[in-house]
Parts: sequence; C-alpha cells; structure tokens
Amino acid sequence: MSPINLTVGIMFLSQTTLGVLGNCTCLGYFVLADFSGKRVKPTDLIVQHLTWANFMVLLFKGIPQTMAAFGMSYFLDDILCKLIFYFHRVARGVSLGSTSLLSVFQVITIIPSNSKWGQLKFRAPKAIGSSLGLCWALQLLINAGIPTIVTDDLRIKNSTGFRDVVYCVIVHTDSLTMTFYAILFASTDVVCLGIMTWASCSMVLMLTKHKKMVQHIHSSLSPRSSSEARATQSILALVSSFVFLYMISAILVVCYFFSGVTTRWLVNASVAMSACFPAFCPFLLLSQYTKVSNFCCTCSFETTHGQRILAEL
Repeated sequence: MSPINLTVGIMFLSQTTLGVLGNCTCLGYFVLADFSGKRVKPTDLIVQHLTWANFMVLLFKGIPQTMAAFGMSYFLDDILCKLIFYFHRVARGVSLGSTSLLSVFQVITIIPSNSKWGQLKFRAPKAIGSSLGLCWALQLLINAGIPTIVTDDLRIKNSTGFRDVVYCVIVHTDSLTMTFYAILFASTDVVCLGIMTWASCSMVLMLTKHKKMVQHIHSSLSPRSSSEARATQSILALVSSFVFLYMISAILVVCYFFSGVTTRWLVNASVAMSACFPAFCPFLLLSQYTKVSNFCCTCSFETTHGQRILAEL
C-alpha cells in the first residue's frame, strides 16, 4: 500500500469514527432527555432526523470508502452497490433539508408574538412532522434513478462505458441523462442552501434588533458577550460551516459528473467533503444548538417583559 493510500485511509477512518461516535452521542442525549422527562422543544424532532440522516451518510459512504482506501476493491455485489449509493444520496438530501427546516423553524420561534407573523409560532410546531415526512419522501423519489446507473464491476468488466469508484462503478449514460441528473441534484442543493441562508440572515437581523431593544431597557451592559451575541455567533457558526462544506461538495459532484475520466483524488475529495458536516455536525449541535434554542425559548418572554417595563416607565 502506497503512503498516499494509507494516509487517505487513516483520514477516512478517523472522520468516520469521529462522526459515528458524535452522532451516537447526540442520539443518546435525546434518549436520556426522554427518560428524564425533560420538556421536548418542537425543533428537537428535526435535530433527531438530522442526526439519523448524518449517521446514514457516514454508514453508507464513509465505511465503504474507508475500506476501499485501505486496498479492498470491489467487495460489494450489485445489490449492495445500488443500496449504498441510493441511501447515501437520500440521507445526504435529508440532512440538507433538515438543516434548512431547522433554520426556518428557529426563525419562526423568535418572531415576536405581536407581529403579523406571530400566529406562525403556534401553527408551525404542528407542521414539523409532516414537513420531515415530505422531506424523506421527496429524497426517496428524486434519487429513484440512482440504482439504474450503479452496479458492481463484474457485470461490465468487458465494457468501457463506466466510471470506476473503487468499490462500485457508475455506468455511463447519454449526455442528456447525465445533464438531467446533474441539474436535478444541484438544484435541490441550491434551493435548500438558499432557504437556509435566508432564514439564518433573518434570524441574525431579529437577534440584532432584540439586542438594541434590550440596550434601551438596561442602563448598562456587561462587558462580557450578551446572550444575543452568543446566539448570533452560534447560528453563524452552524450555518456558515454547513453552507461552505456543502457548496464545495456540490461543486465537486458536478465536476465529477462532467469530467471525462475518473480521477481518484476527485472521488476522495468529494467523499471527504460530503462527510465533513455529518461528522462534525453533532458536536456543533450539542455545543451550540442548545444555546440557541434556550435563547429562542426565552426571547419572546424577554421581549414581552421589556415592553412592560418600558410601558411602566
């Protein structure tokens, strides 16, 4: 085994192991919360689906790619190749959609109750389950064509119309079909990332507005970072990392589809980038999502309380 392959294998192994442990810890946190009787926030259901989707991404892509990096080639049969590629794409899409949905519901959570959109605070939690179900259903449908272009090498060993990805192969189709798949996959990523960016910017603006209102209520502020600033930083850290990693991943996928030859570094880079967020997401969620959610739960109370103080003054 060459030093390069060994290095890549160790990198994939570390990334996959870290991600699996992190997502298991995140799921364990919710299990313990259920047993302890802790009040469940509406967005917790979204985070649970996000964690499961991230776990599936690492399971169906990280493990086979790690085994392939350590020298195991074509160890999957035709059925397993189809299932692994299909469920990886589904899980990746659900991860993207769940994060977008989480951003939208966090925006709804901090909308002032006295605004014209205040009624959404009471209606939105009822739509979380159906929204997640729709997300899964759309991804299952959008990626339905993946099994038709993925197989093992045994079926096309005498053919030149395929692209090697070490443990499976992607069959070349006509240019029109490849363009359709590329546009379909890229468009879903762009839509989700656009929604997420809009929701996150809206949330930062609301938090900034709330901070200015609090400054009018209190005569002096602590030199330490306020809860609004910490919440804003948490949102920016989560969304910025997600947008950055998934934009790079989407660009690499498009380059892979349109490249004329199979390039091993392009395959490895695409897999590494697509697994980066699922690997580090649980740690961001555990350390930052709880802070943002706690602040969002108290934001409405603080706004009402602050307005009452101003009225009394």
